[in-house]
Amino acid sequence: MEWLDEFPTLGRQDLRDLKKAIDLSFREFSRAYGDGIETFFDPLLYFLVWLEKLLINTPWPIIIFVVAVLAWIGARSWIVVGGTIACFLVIGYFGMWEDTMATLAIISVATLLCIAVGIPLGILMSRSSRAQAIVTPVLDVMQTIPSFVYLIPIIMLLGIGKVPGLLAVCIYAMPPIVRLTNLGIRLVDKEVLEAAEAFGASDRQKLFGVQIPLALPNIFAGVNQTIMMALAMVVIASMIGVPGLGRPVLRAINNQYLALGLMNGLAIVALAIIFDRVSQKFGARLQKHRESGHGA
Repeated sequence: MEWLDEFPTLGRQDLRDLKKAIDLSFREFSRAYGDGIETFFDPLLYFLVWLEKLLINTPWPIIIFVVAVLAWIGARSWIVVGGTIACFLVIGYFGMWEDTMATLAIISVATLLCIAVGIPLGILMSRSSRAQAIVTPVLDVMQTIPSFVYLIPIIMLLGIGKVPGLLAVCIYAMPPIVRLTNLGIRLVDKEVLEAAEAFGASDRQKLFGVQIPLALPNIFAGVNQTIMMALAMVVIASMIGVPGLGRPVLRAINNQYLALGLMNGLAIVALAIIFDRVSQKFGARLQKHRESGHGA
């Protein structure tokens, strides 16, 4: 590595100074505004804690019944419903119920946040090429940057706890729903939009009456991918204090407990399969409805 010695020493020193300046600036920022940012996220924390306690304290037959009903509404398949019930019974039998409910709580809140932010952002991108040019590189960074990198500023600002973990999950899981919402609206047939304009529809009516309904299969595909990526972050989020199935997996990694890690890992896989099958079948039904509507 002799070629490294050819770099000017002044350049290396400037780089060190720049790194120190960035570190000091962010530390000062976190000291000055960290408490205010934590206060801003307090309602989110209260909602997450409330939902987690609700799921944990609700009797398990009620939880399984509600989950089975939701699976039927989404999939309309007795096989999926039966598999869902069986998975939750096995999870409870092996003593992973509370961790699973905590995981369900954070995944549910993260998905709701991603939908609330991602769909409007995708709509904005679909209606403005400039917005798309600005947001797309940000989404690229969110998808490619290692999660441990953006955990550093989040922990410095908010410490260790549920909210930092929730934000880390959202950063990792949001890009698919933004991209697929944008794509779905842009793929709407121009002839359909021209027909809506011919009937005197305003831009708002075209968006909510034509474009979004026709883009729903793509949007639900984005929701599906967002849920999958949120579940993939469960173990990493457990490193900064997020409860759930990721915590036993992390303990199993640290202590070489194969059975503990395997059981909780399979529970995460079971949740992923349930969410995937239900959302995929719901999206397929929307697609059939859309095609039958075009055929009519």
